[in-house]
Amino acid sequence: MRPPAAKPASPATRALEVVPPSGPTAWLTIFTAGAMTFLCVFALALSLASGRLANRWSEALAKTATIRLSAPVEQVQIQTDAILSTLASTPGLASYRMIGDAETRSLLEPWFGPDLPVEALPIPRLFELVEADPPYDSAGLRQRLTAEAPGAVLDDHTRWRRPLAEAASRIRLLGVLSIALIGTAMAAMITLSARAALATNAEVIRVLRLVGARDSYIARAFVRRFTLRTLAGAAVGAAAGLIGVAALPATDAAGGFLTGLGFAGTGWLWPFVLPPVAAIVAFAATRRAAFRQLRELT
Repeated sequence: MRPPAAKPASPATRALEVVPPSGPTAWLTIFTAGAMTFLCVFALALSLASGRLANRWSEALAKTATIRLSAPVEQVQIQTDAILSTLASTPGLASYRMIGDAETRSLLEPWFGPDLPVEALPIPRLFELVEADPPYDSAGLRQRLTAEAPGAVLDDHTRWRRPLAEAASRIRLLGVLSIALIGTAMAAMITLSARAALATNAEVIRVLRLVGARDSYIARAFVRRFTLRTLAGAAVGAAAGLIGVAALPATDAAGGFLTGLGFAGTGWLWPFVLPPVAAIVAFAATRRAAFRQLRELT
């Protein structure tokens, strides 16, 4: 009884046999794709987290304002009463309050220690304002404060929000540029690997041409092999990057400055996009390198 005939290999499978499945170029391609994708994951995490942090701070400052009162000792209480009276008759305020000495001491404690004599120091008296919807008229409130309490200064945090917004946009731009540079470096390394593999197999390519193989067939074999290698390496790099980001300190353990460093919500889906993008980059780079190298081997 004859054994069943083996199923003939597909053209794509036969084409893959042209390229050696192992060797320095294979490991170099896989390592490069994995390392670059790993770096891309952290560049994405840093960019998204920095933007969220700046937006959170900006939103927190957008609804609040501060009045700072600096006046002679004998005028402090008089101007304090004038400020409270002015705020009571100001439309557009959801709430307002004077910050007491105990709270002022707690705000300054990280810099000056717990024994700071607030009462003996010329520390300005602070008032916190929370705007309503619609908000108050900041220009009109400034004019009224100037007339009623000359030592009062209204700070609506505009000078704080603008740098935060600019920092967020610049960090996002740096993240995009970093990812673009990483992708360019990966394309260059894969191109060098593909050209090295083609040069190493120059004799095999000449034999294939002698038996009638076209350059498109040979190039397709290299493109397919290197694209699959890149996809595999990028998948490993993305998985390692996700594990690294997940291992970062939690929000409550990281402190205020590192709050939310990593991905949040749908942001966790972005690393899964990187392996297909890396495969597309490898496809384009290898295809271009393959046809150029084949022309040189003619």
